[in-house]
Formats: sequence, structure tokens, C-alpha cells
Amino acid sequence: MKLPLLVLAGMLAAAPMNAQFAAGPDAPRPDKKPKDVSVHGDVRVDEYFWLREKENPAVLAHLKAENAHTEAVLGPAQGLREKLYQEMTGRMKEDDSSAPVPLLGWLWYERMEQGKQHPILCRRKDAPGAEEQVVIDVNRLAKGKEYTLLEDYQVSASGARLVYLMDWTGYREYEPFVLDLATMQRVPQKIGKVSSLTWAADDDTVYFTTENEAKRSDKFWRYHLASGKRELLYEEKDNIFDVAASRSADHRFVFCSSGSKTTSEVRAVAAADPSGKPAVLLPRVTDHEYHAEHRNGRFYLVTNKDAKNFRVVSAPVDRPAEWTEVLPHQPAVKVEGVAMFHDFMAVMERERGLPQIRLYDFATGAARRIILPEATYEVMDDDNPDFTAAEFRFRYESMVTPPSVRVVQGRTGAVRVLKNKEVPGYDPARYRTERVEATAGDGTKIPVSLVYRADLDRARPQPLHLTGYGSYGISESASFSSSRVSLLDRGVIFATAHIRGGGEMGEEWREAGRMQHKMTTFTDFVGCAEFFCQAGWTTPAQLVISGGSAGGMLVGAVLNLRPDLCQAAILDVPFVDVLNTMLDETLPLTTSEYVEWGNPTVKQEYAWMRAYSPYDNLKAAAYPHVLVNVGLNDSQVPYWEGAKYAARLRDVRTSQRVTLLHCDMGAGHGGVSGRYDSLKETARDMAFELSALGLAGK
Repeated sequence: MKLPLLVLAGMLAAAPMNAQFAAGPDAPRPDKKPKDVSVHGDVRVDEYFWLREKENPAVLAHLKAENAHTEAVLGPAQGLREKLYQEMTGRMKEDDSSAPVPLLGWLWYERMEQGKQHPILCRRKDAPGAEEQVVIDVNRLAKGKEYTLLEDYQVSASGARLVYLMDWTGYREYEPFVLDLATMQRVPQKIGKVSSLTWAADDDTVYFTTENEAKRSDKFWRYHLASGKRELLYEEKDNIFDVAASRSADHRFVFCSSGSKTTSEVRAVAAADPSGKPAVLLPRVTDHEYHAEHRNGRFYLVTNKDAKNFRVVSAPVDRPAEWTEVLPHQPAVKVEGVAMFHDFMAVMERERGLPQIRLYDFATGAARRIILPEATYEVMDDDNPDFTAAEFRFRYESMVTPPSVRVVQGRTGAVRVLKNKEVPGYDPARYRTERVEATAGDGTKIPVSLVYRADLDRARPQPLHLTGYGSYGISESASFSSSRVSLLDRGVIFATAHIRGGGEMGEEWREAGRMQHKMTTFTDFVGCAEFFCQAGWTTPAQLVISGGSAGGMLVGAVLNLRPDLCQAAILDVPFVDVLNTMLDETLPLTTSEYVEWGNPTVKQEYAWMRAYSPYDNLKAAAYPHVLVNVGLNDSQVPYWEGAKYAARLRDVRTSQRVTLLHCDMGAGHGGVSGRYDSLKETARDMAFELSALGLAGK
């Protein structure tokens, strides 16, 4: 509900914010080239459609001008940015290594070295005094390149070879390389770009998937390294489905999983059969989602058939439709996946918005939950490549507790810590985390995770940063950020809203915020912001909101609903040009999104999106300070969405507040690849936020 004007005025008067930005040169104004994009009798004209022309020199010149403008406006905060960067690097243990992962007599780990941007993948024999072998030095591979990311790596079943995937642009197009681990020499191959890849049971055969022109992963292949033989095993024709290659934890089967946002179909081929044909486990049925594992001659399926929030069943390999219940459906508990081992499985669950781990003992059929210590936290599975292991590795962290790698005994439930991430100069006792509940307009309670300084003065409103996502059934994590400490130490409260459309409270929570119900996601977020204002945590003049990707759509939609809600907003790689994107089937990801937002060629579904599309609903209003971040090589949300949004926002806004656009000219959806470069990006965003709040001098 919108705050009464008298209450809102009182809040604004209680905590005036004087933004600290430079006047700077006039903002870039791209040419207007009106294009009629009307459909269904709804007249829409897009004057900035031409910014899609990535190779057009005028587009690149405009993006560079936007970057220069942003730097000029943030000029007074240059000293603050450097201070923030030094603070964040000071909390980074620059020489560090991950907890070693045992596999086939070796310990595998990644190291970071001071002054270097990227990890170094290493291994050593699992014996006292063993010497280190450097397997992949990503820093060496990155020389002379603007972007370099080691996306994934996997050891073959015998341990003789390793395959790894590199992204050289940020476009999420992966080039595979195969190493002979005895000689550390690359094995010749002509696999080509892949979207996923996994080993068969031998050291010669790999299975992989590739993408079509619209970046939909649609083909499943087998490749033999020795012969160079390449076989197409399956092509996914349905344009709302993507395919992915994986292997079972015991390495007995390779899976080709076809999936839309709401429906699954899995094919399996024996990993030891180099000429085998993949067979469907269960034919696809609309809205039936399932995921497969294998153990001891049986497939284990996490399925939502007759189980809204999923259950676990098993079936003989030759009769995958003959199910035996393993873990029955619990309506209040969502099963998110399993990690399979010979003697037990670790079941990842979520209840009341919190992630949980349940251990299931195959010998006894007993199941037990691990007790986790804080009110709000994040837990996820870690690297578990050894099917015969007696322990399950997982990561634990909270908004005040740095990440740790822990192991739990599969049968006893005993937990021990392998490695705590060291954060120099950080004392968790100085901070507090809690979970509160806001009330949405329809009375639904929305959980929100909070972190703030323990000595915060709760007697008066404080600056507050509220973020959210709320799409695809993805749960927003209550995770740790050492960079965020720089905001907390300047008195900023940080809050994550677990709004509908996400998966925090189960599948019903997701369904309540998608398709025709999508507006609920945005009004939930508004309700969370109003809760903090009404409860005295903050005021609109002290509030900053943010979101990335679909979370950027969230922020854009919220700003159109309530431009008076906050002092500033940050939109990272935002999905804001919803209608134009969803009407263009040639763009990456578009068709697969039909079951998330709707298909705009259907008039009724077009109307759903028309009501909230941020770009199409910009209007004459006093919008807050806005920073939009995009990546030129973004394959998920093209750079032009944020660029067009910023241009049109400047056209219509009635306030004198700033609208800034920053484009990473050599990165994609995930931002820059180097760890130091990433901190510089974070420092820029924080400097914008603190400047908007009038806190740049802190």
C-alpha cells in the first residue's frame, strides 16, 4: 500500500539526503530513430531500437560516451572509490587456496596468488610431503585477453585425463580443452564450442551439447578423441526446451536432460558403451519435472509427480516407470536435489525459506537433518566427485559468517570443518543478522534477511539497501560478502527480500509470482520497502534498491510503480525491454522464457507483460538516482536493454537526479572475470550509492 503523504513527508524531512555528484557534462543523447513495434493494436514506438546494432560505430561511440559521463558525474567520489577498493582488498586473503578435494589418490585444489586476477588449478599426491603440480594457470591463459574464465573442469573416470571449458568473451560460449595428466600436454581434438560436456566411462569418449543461432542448447553429441568421430545422438526440436549433458555420480550413466522452465525429460546411455543409444527414462508430460541419478542398478528420481514440492523415488534401470517411494512428499518441504553416494545420499531441501540437508542411509532407510546454527544462512553442496566417499562436503555461510567448507559423515551425521575462509580484519561479533517478515498487500508474510552493525542505533532511521530477485523459482541466498562490510561500516543496513516468484517458500511461492501473477513479485518488493519505512528502520530518502538480470526487471518495474519509493536504484544487466525481447524469437533465451513470463504473440499474455515491462512503462515522474550496468558481450540480457532504458528514462524523468549507464566493453552477464577488476566495479557501484545517500565523505 502506498504510504500516506503526511507520513512520507515526515520521513523525508526526518533524514534529508544531499547527493554528492558532479554536475558533469550533459548526458549523452543517442539519436532517436522511431521504429513502430506495435502489436495486438497496442501502439508502441521504439526510438532507440537501433542501439541493438552492436557493430555500428555510432553505438560503440555512444556506449563509450556513457562510460565517460558516468566517470565525470562520479568524479567527486574518486577518492572514495579508491578508499573502498583498498578496504575490500584489505579483507581479501590474496594468497589463499581452496579446501583440497580427494580423488583417485590425488588432492585437487585452486590457489590464488597476490596480485594475480585468476585461480591456479593444482593437484598433489595424497601423501605427506607430496609436491604440487600446476594443472591450469588461468593467469597465463589470460595474458593479452580482456576476459578469461575457467568455467568448469572434470577428471576422466580413470584419472588419466582432464577436460576443461574456457570462456574467452563473457558470452558463455565454452571452448573445451583436454589434458593428458601424465604429460600435462593437450590432447588434439576438434570438439568445437559447447554448452556442456562430460566424460563417458573411458578416457577417450566425451558427450556434449551445442547451441543453435538463438543460443538455445539443442543438440547432444558423442565424440571419440582417438578417431575424431563425432555423432549427433539427439536434437531437441521444441524451442522452449534446452538440453544438457551430465553423468551419474557413480559414472555408470551419461544423461541428456531436456528441460523447459516447468517440464523435464531425461535420456540415459550406459557410460561404458561407446556406441550406445540414449533411451528416454520417462517421456515428457507437461509440468512434470524430474532429475535422475543412479546407484546399484536403480535410477533415483527427484520428481514433482503427485508432489508439488518434489519427492524421491527409485526404479529398476530396465523399468524406470516402476517406482518405489524413497522419501515421500512433504508439502511444507521442497526437495531441491540430491548428492548420491554408495552408502547414503545427501538431500538438499528448503523449508520456511531456509536451506536444509537431510542424510538418507541406504542400509537402514533412516533419514536425519543436519542442525544449522543461525536464524538465516546459506548452505549448498560443494565438490563431491568421489562416489565411494563416506562424507558429504558442503559450504556454509551467513550474512555475518564467512564461507566454510564442512563435511558430514553420511551415516552418523557428525560434522567437521575442513576450511574457514579467512577474512583479514573482519570480526563477525561486530555484526548481526536476523530474519524479519514484511506483509504484502494481500496479507502474505514475506521473509527478509538482514545484516547490520551490532552497534546500530535502532532509535532512529538508518540508510538501508534492499535487494531482491523473485523469478524462475530461484532462491535468493542469505550469503556472506566481504565487500558489503564497507557499506555496513558506514551505517548501511543490507536486506534481501525473499519475494514471490522465487523458490524460497516452495513451488507455490514460485507459482504466485510468474506468468499472469508476475505483478505480485513487484508489489511484494514494494511491501517490503514500506515495511522498513513504517517500522522505523529507514526512510524513502535513505533507501537504495538493487537487482540484477530478472532482478533488474524487478527494480525497473518497482520504479515505475513507485518512483517515490527510494533515493537511488542500481540495475545490473537488467531485463527491462521485456516486450521487444520476448517478441524476437531469434534472440538468446527468448523462447524458453515463454513459460516464465508468457508468449507475447498471444494477446492475453502480451497484456501481462505490457503491464510491467520497465522500458514500456517509463513515464513523466520524479525518478530517483539510477545507475544501470550492462555488458557488451552479455548473452543473457543484451547490453542494449539497459542502454535503451537509460536513454528513455532521461527523456521522461522530471527530477534533476542522475541517470548513469556503465557498459563493460569486454565482459558479459557475469561482469568482469578478474577478482581485482571485479572489486573495482563494486567500488564504483558503492561510491554511487554512498554519493546518492550523501555519505560520500564517510
